[in-house]
Amino acid sequence: MQDSKKLKTLTHRIIAIVGDGATEKMLRLKHLTSYRSAVTHSSRLLFTHEDKLILPASIPSRFTSNRFLDFYQLLRILFLKLGNKDAIQKERARLKDEMNRGYFADMAELKEHGGKIATANKVIIPAMAAVKFPQLEVNSSNGKCFKLPITTYGSDTESMKADIPKATLMCVSFRAASQAMTDSWSAPFVEAFKDSNKVRLYEISFIESWLLSLTPIKKLLLLMLKKSKPEENGVLHKQIAYAFGDHYYFRKELKILNLLTGYMFLLDKFGRIRWQGFGLATPDELSSLLSCTSLLLEEE
Repeated sequence: MQDSKKLKTLTHRIIAIVGDGATEKMLRLKHLTSYRSAVTHSSRLLFTHEDKLILPASIPSRFTSNRFLDFYQLLRILFLKLGNKDAIQKERARLKDEMNRGYFADMAELKEHGGKIATANKVIIPAMAAVKFPQLEVNSSNGKCFKLPITTYGSDTESMKADIPKATLMCVSFRAASQAMTDSWSAPFVEAFKDSNKVRLYEISFIESWLLSLTPIKKLLLLMLKKSKPEENGVLHKQIAYAFGDHYYFRKELKILNLLTGYMFLLDKFGRIRWQGFGLATPDELSSLLSCTSLLLEEE
């Protein structure tokens, strides 16, 4: 009973911080207690039902909150009341933005166009007009932590520069629903460039749940995800990585709104986005991806 009263008090304080404009939307937080119970139930599933942990790419969607608005996030907003005004304004804008977008909006779009929120680039984006892919810290299933993309920046020696890929395909997903979309791009890509040592392919799954981002649980999850590599012929292999924690500003920078679809980014050796695709690949879009990759391999 006391915990319930504390949660109600916490909710009213956050409403006061966010402002009257978001009061109506913040009333949804009255189910916060039941949400915490759901998170606890999910954590129990993590340890008791191994059959839930079958496909690496599908695991994040089973335990990730719809957006990073959870109990931890609400506490962070409350504590910002003691901070500066700029931080409070920034959190207000974020909270409103996150509440304007949710699972049902994403699902409605998915039913409307099947995840194809836009057609892929037909030609390569000029280097002068290309934007950089935000630096991202990821973990491999063996626990190794590294940063993507790997670029020529910061590579001083010739030996280090020799290992820099000329073309990198980043397949980004937030939910299990997008795995088939990712496969429709990655499989033909590997087949086309399997003998090239200047091409890289990364499938990145985002796990934004604060619970699963806690170090002990994260290590356990990565241990469960670790499995023997499938036999792959050629030089180019698909590399699977996991990004833990809050990535709101990463999504914001890349204009990622719908979390049920897949996003493909082709980067050059400087980490610039030279081509982009969405959803399931079509034959024409695959052709443009492969031709743009070939052009990047020819660039000096």
